[in-house]
Amino acid sequence: MSDWTAHLEQHGARLVDERHIEFGAQESAASARQQSLLAPLIHFAVLEIAGADAERFLQGQTSAQLKLADGSFAAPTSFCTAKGRMLANGQLMRVDEARFWLLLDASLLEPLRSHLAKFAVFYKVELTPRDDLAVLGLIGHDGPPLVERRLDATAPTTWQQIALGGGVVLRHPGDLPRLVLCLPHDEAIGAWQNLAHETLPIGNGVWQLHDIRAGLAWLEVSLQDSYLPQMFNWEALGGISFKKGCYTGQEVVARAHFRGQVKKRLARGRFEGDTLPEPGSAVSDADGKSRGDVVAAASDGDGRVEILAVMTTREVSEPLTVGGQRLEWLELPYPLERLDPEMLATSGG
Repeated sequence: MSDWTAHLEQHGARLVDERHIEFGAQESAASARQQSLLAPLIHFAVLEIAGADAERFLQGQTSAQLKLADGSFAAPTSFCTAKGRMLANGQLMRVDEARFWLLLDASLLEPLRSHLAKFAVFYKVELTPRDDLAVLGLIGHDGPPLVERRLDATAPTTWQQIALGGGVVLRHPGDLPRLVLCLPHDEAIGAWQNLAHETLPIGNGVWQLHDIRAGLAWLEVSLQDSYLPQMFNWEALGGISFKKGCYTGQEVVARAHFRGQVKKRLARGRFEGDTLPEPGSAVSDADGKSRGDVVAAASDGDGRVEILAVMTTREVSEPLTVGGQRLEWLELPYPLERLDPEMLATSGG
């Protein structure tokens, strides 16, 4: 057990499994409207890509334009197979001239590292899981001033980054400010102690709920090699550069975009109940035919489950159901149109 995990347990955390952590009965989606929330985001991990050829190596592997990842803009990105299917999506940070960190779902850390290692042997680059880093999430309107007051740092805007000690602070989209702190364990403990005076500790399920409400889905290992980035609405979030050169899967991704061949899209919905569907669970039409797959699910704390699902764009016979529960569709918080990261980087989120 790491000092970071021991610290969390000493302060009331309960590790449900390797991906889920709770803080007792304080799991409420509405809490962030009343006070800032602080969550250990144990479902995220960080892969370091470092070396003299790190930028050149990544430029040929990822949908991000590497020159945009300048230490201020932390680019949303994806890694694909030659057929354009995602192996991972994440957020790419430049932490110094020849060193990048990739924030991604923890279940993909080793699979993606192993995949990239096959190509890394031709470059001066090293791929290192940063197991010494903890990832924290801060939700609420008071989050940015808290970071300034308690951590002596100016909070970044959406998809931007700032340095903090030996780590990085990011900001993710949402209807409430959401800050991500990637810090060495000892600094994470200190940051937690400083922020806990004015926040409510919560489990990472609440953070995942806010991801769903932001229309932001993170690929996990059981969903690998199944979806084009556009099926996760990744180009609507600024996660695909259509102005950069070749990268693995680029031809398929670009052709699908410019020829309008994306036949599935990420959609948001909810249903009554307290049982979370597993990733890949079917969204069925009135005839019992699968019309989509659940890719993210979280409880809202009020007896309902909210989901993101990759759905066919064709007309379907309603009602739609998930596990026998009738599904109600909700609006996404962004338009389904291309958002160039080049514009996102210069606009500051």
